[in-house]
Amino acid sequence: MSRHARTAVAAALVALPAAALAQHDHGAPAKGGAAPAAAAKGAIEVSVTPDGWVPNRIRVKAGEKVKLVITRKTEQTCATEIVIKELGVDTKLPLNQPVTVEFTPKKSGVLKYTCAMDMISGTLIVQ
Repeated sequence: MSRHARTAVAAALVALPAAALAQHDHGAPAKGGAAPAAAAKGAIEVSVTPDGWVPNRIRVKAGEKVKLVITRKTEQTCATEIVIKELGVDTKLPLNQPVTVEFTPKKSGVLKYTCAMDMISGTLIVQ
């Protein structure tokens, strides 16, 4: 990469708004989620870590059953449950115990999954 191209890339990264880099409201950067995890046949593994939801973006299909298997791996979080308001999901997440959450999104769009305090969030991209 040329020096000019590196400079342009660096300038573009600096110009990104902080909100685009943040996973949740208190500003910690999103980790491990450059591209959304795509739902395959079977379950989607989700972890709650000190960095938040991993992955924090999940791609699913409208009209198809989604099965998330969520394991909270830290006590250092307020994400002790998962809430998806639009789908009526509100499920407790005990420490180090996988919890299965199933739902079927009816229409395409973007849905948010959060902790109960709505501070740590992720995105469901429904196609």
